[in-house]
Amino acid sequence: MLGFLRTDDEALVSCLGDPQRTVGAYHELLRRADGALDAIRAGLAHPDPAVREGCCRLLDHLVDTDSMPQLIEMADDPDPKVRIAAFHALACDRCKNDACAPGADRVLEPALRHLATDPDPQVRARAAELVGKFVHTDAAALAALQTSHAQDPSPAVRKKSGWYAPGGTIHRRTLPRALSCTPKQARRPG
Repeated sequence: MLGFLRTDDEALVSCLGDPQRTVGAYHELLRRADGALDAIRAGLAHPDPAVREGCCRLLDHLVDTDSMPQLIEMADDPDPKVRIAAFHALACDRCKNDACAPGADRVLEPALRHLATDPDPQVRARAAELVGKFVHTDAAALAALQTSHAQDPSPAVRKKSGWYAPGGTIHRRTLPRALSCTPKQARRPG
């Protein structure tokens, strides 16, 4: 099966670090879903950063409430690719239900810290996505995005932060209904 000598979950997690086997291992672990979660969580502590990155990418799709604390810790991984994957998994709502989507109390502090100080611009851009989830409800998130939009050394990070800051396309699209009005409504006399 899959051309692997061993196909148990732990062996497949280790194969995430092998460029020749990573795609097959990733898809098989994704197919196994909840049955592979214990091995995927254990892979977050693997010495190979490619394995840790692959586990973060898998948790983007398979995350549950038990995995969330470990995924949050991965935002401080020494490898930038792992941090990028962790921030993406924490910010992406497509594969998560409301029950396991992390709240600001759990993820905003590391996102703010990395948006302001991470040496890797791709990590800062992913952190901006996570901070942007809270821009309508948290003053620190709003201030951080405005600062990043105005001052980040990377044009790509400034651009992404601008999408989430007031006036940006994502900011407008995610504006809570009570706070938004259509241009036609804004022009109507009182």
